[in-house]
Parts: sequence; structure tokens; C-alpha cells
Amino acid sequence: MGQYTGRGVHGQTVEIIAGRILAGEIAEGATINLAALQEELDISLTVMREALKVLTAKGLVDARPKRGTFVRPRAAWNLLDADVIRWQFAGGADASLLDQLHEVRAIMEPAAAKLAAARATDTDLAALDEALAQMAAAHDDPAAAVAADLNFHRALLHAAHNEWLERMKVVMETGLAERDKLVHGAQHHDDPVPSHQAVVAAIRARDAAAAERAMGDLLDKAAQDVDHVRKKKDNR
Repeated sequence: MGQYTGRGVHGQTVEIIAGRILAGEIAEGATINLAALQEELDISLTVMREALKVLTAKGLVDARPKRGTFVRPRAAWNLLDADVIRWQFAGGADASLLDQLHEVRAIMEPAAAKLAAARATDTDLAALDEALAQMAAAHDDPAAAVAADLNFHRALLHAAHNEWLERMKVVMETGLAERDKLVHGAQHHDDPVPSHQAVVAAIRARDAAAAERAMGDLLDKAAQDVDHVRKKKDNR
């Protein structure tokens, strides 16, 4: 199922129930007391049913005769769904979630940079250059910095010209956006432009090995940035 775009009471209900499931407040395998939840949230039966349809489509809940509506095991959750990723981060970006994101990026993005060095078009290079310009202009604006970084990595995946790899951008963008909010929201973070610029330079030079290496270096720096923010929080 695509990203959930519901608003109003319906959207709030989806967010509340999903948040409780992802936070473990409603445990895996637990039967949900719909009547109590409906009363607590002061919503209609129609709103409740529509919210459960969304959560069912994302693998979080299911219903059975006599058992009622229950939370499915985590193994059944659609963890690659953009909303499920966002809901996990909503409770606070824990270390394991950020570490897993970094591992996935380390597998995908150096390979994407290597492919881009061989396949990037002039249009792709222009998109990467534009993202770099946005990044430079947004250095003191956390929200703009997050948007610029997302544009860069989106352009990189596109420049690889591999449809399967590009489809991973939904997963990447959601997790990366949350990671970027953490890093760019902190004070005194390093300038991200040079490390990203090195990737683009290697792609433009058609040097696949250098592009792969530059992307690996960028990800090492990204991991260091997250560790730095973590340490600052731990020392408060």
C-alpha cells in the first residue's frame, strides 16, 4: 500500500493506533478492545473501521472470527512501507533503527554511485549539481538542508538507471529524512557539501571506482555525524 495521506479524525486515529503498536503499547498478538478504544478516542464506528483497513493493509493488524481484531507478529508488518518507517521513528530514533538504516545505505548507495558513473546523463548530472547548490544555500536552515539532502540522494538513485534500485527511494527517503532531522537539527554540524561534491565529481569523471569510494566515505562521515549527536545527547 502507498503512503497514507489521510487527514482529520480518520488520519489521527490511524496515527494513534499505529503509534501504540509500534511503541509496543499494544503488544504483538494482543487483541484490541475496539469498543474501549472507540470510546477513548471518541470516534464513530465508521472511522474506526476505515482506520483498521489502513493498518490491515500495512500488515499491522488482522481480524478473525471469535478472536476479534489483533496485532500481527512483527514479522508480518510491512517494514518497508514509508508510513511504517515513519511511525517507528516517531517514537524517537533509537540506535538500532539508525544503525540498520546505515547498513542498508552502505549496501545500496555506493553501488548506485558506481552505476551512475557509467550511466548518468547530462540531465542526471544537472540534478545532482542542483541538489549541491541547494545544500550549500541551506547550510543554516535545517529544514532546507534536509530537503536538499533528500534531493541529492533521490537524484543519485535515479542516475543509476536501475528501476528496482530507484524504487528503494521510498524506503531511503523516509528513513533518511528522519536521520537528517536529527543531524541537521543539531548545532555545529559539519558542512555536508564537500563529501557530496566528491561523489558528483567522480560520477562526472566516469570513474566508477572513485564514485563508489567517495560514496562510502560520505556514509562513513554520515555515521560519525549521528554518533556525534548521540554523544551530545548522552552527555546532557
